Amino acid sequence: MKILGVSGSPIYNSNTDRALKVALEATGLETEFLKLREYTITPCRACIGCVETNRCVNIQDDGIMLAEKVKEADALIIACYTPYSSLDSLTKAFLERLYPLRHKHGFMAGKPGGVIVTGAIPDTKKALPPACDMAIQAIMFYMMEEGMNFVGAVKILGNVPCIKCGYGNECKTSGIKMIYGNEATVQSVGVNTFEEQLDAFHAARELGEKMASALKKKI
Repeated sequence: MKILGVSGSPIYNSNTDRALKVALEATGLETEFLKLREYTITPCRACIGCVETNRCVNIQDDGIMLAEKVKEADALIIACYTPYSSLDSLTKAFLERLYPLRHKHGFMAGKPGGVIVTGAIPDTKKALPPACDMAIQAIMFYMMEEGMNFVGAVKILGNVPCIKCGYGNECKTSGIKMIYGNEATVQSVGVNTFEEQLDAFHAARELGEKMASALKKKI
């Protein structure tokens, strides 16, 4: 049995990446980690040319290979982040390119699936968009529509790019001030790291364990 982990985070060794690797390790099974920024993935063009072959026939890029890897895997964990309070574009394009696996056979049906989402907005900020929840729902509904066994989701508190752009303290559109108030600064907010969020760390491990348990129940 093999579990595939896919990260849409564009930053190498990001909070998203590290959380995904913790979940994969916790499965105790064979795993593979894929970083989407290392591949060329064009969004689906909705030509429906994949109906007979279950392979994209319109776009010659890495989306075909990635879909085959997903097809061959026994379970899938998708890790993403939430620019503009929505699912990141790499992860969205990746999901769209899995559409060929649906026709006539439903190759994803019954496979365990999990989600890891990193967002910069704390759950306590009720006046701001629930970015992580919206991204989780987008992936969860994909899995539901494909007949997968949705095992669970993990939320991680990440960082706005403003903490390292050099103008986070004075910029009129600073995400730091939008989220934490006009008096907030890069120094007062600090940098959120996955490993320091014990609840999220344990949740990532628990997700991996649940994925392994769900696979074993299929046997």
